Amino acid sequence: MEHFVVSARKYRPQTFKDVVGQQAITNTLLNAIENNHLAQALLFTGPRGVGKTTCARILAKMINSDGNTSEDEDFAFNIFELDAASNNSVDDIRSLTDQVRIPPQVGKYKVYIIDEVHMLSQAAFNAFLKTLEEPPKHCIFILATTEKHKIIPTILSRCQIFDFKRITVTDAKDYLKYIAKEQEVIAEDDALHIIAQKADGAMRDALSIFDRVVSFSGKNLTRQAVTENLNVLDYETYFTSTDFILENKIPELLVQFNSILSKGFDGHHYIAGLASHFRDLMVCKNPATIELLEVGDDTKVKYIEQCKKTSNSFLMKGIQLANDCDLKYKTSKNQRLLVELTLMQLASITFDGEKKNNKHFIIPPSYFTAKGITPITINKQKVKTKKTFTSVSETEDISSKETISVVSTAITAPKISIDKGKKSTSGLSLKSIREKKEHLIRQMDVVIDEDDLPKEPVTQEALNQAWKIYTEQMDKKGEKIMASILQMDAPKLEGTTIYLTYSNNTNKIELERAEFPLMAFLKKKLLNYDLKLDITVNEEIAKKYAFTPLEKYEKLKEKNPNIELLKRTFGLDI
Repeated sequence: MEHFVVSARKYRPQTFKDVVGQQAITNTLLNAIENNHLAQALLFTGPRGVGKTTCARILAKMINSDGNTSEDEDFAFNIFELDAASNNSVDDIRSLTDQVRIPPQVGKYKVYIIDEVHMLSQAAFNAFLKTLEEPPKHCIFILATTEKHKIIPTILSRCQIFDFKRITVTDAKDYLKYIAKEQEVIAEDDALHIIAQKADGAMRDALSIFDRVVSFSGKNLTRQAVTENLNVLDYETYFTSTDFILENKIPELLVQFNSILSKGFDGHHYIAGLASHFRDLMVCKNPATIELLEVGDDTKVKYIEQCKKTSNSFLMKGIQLANDCDLKYKTSKNQRLLVELTLMQLASITFDGEKKNNKHFIIPPSYFTAKGITPITINKQKVKTKKTFTSVSETEDISSKETISVVSTAITAPKISIDKGKKSTSGLSLKSIREKKEHLIRQMDVVIDEDDLPKEPVTQEALNQAWKIYTEQMDKKGEKIMASILQMDAPKLEGTTIYLTYSNNTNKIELERAEFPLMAFLKKKLLNYDLKLDITVNEEIAKKYAFTPLEKYEKLKEKNPNIELLKRTFGLDI
C-alpha cells in the first residue's frame, strides 16, 4: 500500500508565487530581500491555515540561497522551528539564545521560526526581549501567532508585523480547481465553492475537506456528494423554501422544515441560512452589488432568476423576521415552534386573500348607471335642517348650524318618484330610504369649511357665565378635580384668546388634557369658533397661598382684624 500524503502537505507552496491570497505580503518580502531591507525580527499574525508558517519557511530558504545552490536544498541546518506551546519556559528561551551566538555553517543566516509565540510565559517573554531587540547579524527571528493581542507590547514594538488575511472564497475555489486537475478529479464548480465556503478562509482546512470528500465520492466530485458528506444545507434547500414562501404554501414549508430536522440539521442553522439567502437575493437586485454574491456561476444564475420574483419590501421584511428569530433562538424554550412561527409569518407577507379593508369608499355614478338607476349629483352647497318633508327625495337632516363641503365630484343616490294619483304599496319604506341615505353620507369624506363658521363678538361677562356653566356641569358629572382646577383662576379674555395662569405645571397639564371638550362647549355656547386657550404657569402665585400656621394666621387677620384683639385678650398662641 502506497503511503498517502495529505494535500495540505503535498501541495504546500515552495515559492512566494505559489502562496494563495497573500500577494501584498509576499511582494513586500520579495522586495525586502532584493533590496537588502529585511528586518531581523518579523511577526506573522493571522487566522489559522492562511500561510504564516509556509511563508516563514520560504523566506528562510530564500535568504540563504546565493544562486549557486540547487532548488531542492532546504538548509535544514540553518532553520530552527520552535513550538512555543510546548517550549514556553524561561529555560527553553535561554537555550535558544545560547544557540543564537553560534554562526551558521552553511548559508548566511540562521532563521528561528517560533510558532504560536503567544503561548510563551511572561518570564519567557522578558528573557527573550534583549536578544530580540539586538540579535547577531547572522540571525533572523520569525514569530507566528493567531492571537496577536496576547503578545506583550514590548515584543510587538521590536518586530515588523505582517497581518495575513483570510483566503477569499474565490481564491480558495480556484486553488482547489488546480488541485483537482492535478489529481485528475472531475469536480463541479458548485461543489468546490461549497468546500471553499466551509473552510471559512483557511486554505489548509479547504484542502483537508477536499481530501475527505474525494475519499467519499471518488474521482467524480458533485455538489450533492459534498453537501451529503459535509452535512450542510445546499442552495437548493433555500431556493425551494423561498418558492414555498412566495407561493404562501405554509403546509409544504413546514413539512420541508421537518424533513431538514430529521436529517440532523439544527433549526438555528437553517433560519440563519435563510436570512443569508434573502440577503443574497437583495444583493442580486442591483448590478452594482451583484459582485458581493459569493457563489458559483451556475448558482448565480438561479439567484438572479429568483430575485426577479421578489420585491425589495418582501426581502427587507423577510430578513427582519429571520434575524429576529435568529436572535431569540438560544433563549427560546420551544425552539422548533419559534422557527415554525417565523416560517408562517414569512409565508404570510405576500398573502392578502383574507385581508379586510375598512376604508370608506364613495360609490361611483357608474355603479348606479349599470343598475339602471338615474343618478343625482350633490354639488358643494350648504345643507340646511328641515323638519318637514314634502316628498321622499328631499334632503335629509345632516347638521343644524355647521356648513359642510362635500369632497367629491359626484355622489349618487337612487331617485324615487311617487305617483300621487294611484295608491300603491312600495317595497321601500321611509325608514329604509333614510337609513340608506345616512349610509351614503357616512361614506362621504367631509371637511368643515372654517370660513363659514360663526364668529360672533364675545364679552368678558358672557365668557364668565359660560365658564361657570361648564364648571357646574363638571361638578355634577363627578369630575370634582377638573371643576376645582377651573375655579382656581378666572379666565381673562383678550380678543379671541382666553388666558389662564396657574401656580404649578400639574394644573396646566390636567387642563390641557380636557381642553378639547371645554373649547368645543365655549365655541358653541358663545358662537365664536376663533376662540383659543392660552395656559401659563407662574410659580410666584404659589407664594400667595398659606402653608405655615403663621401664614394662615396672617391670612385670617387680613379678612378679620378682630382676630388680633381676640389673640391679645385671651393670650392665645399661634
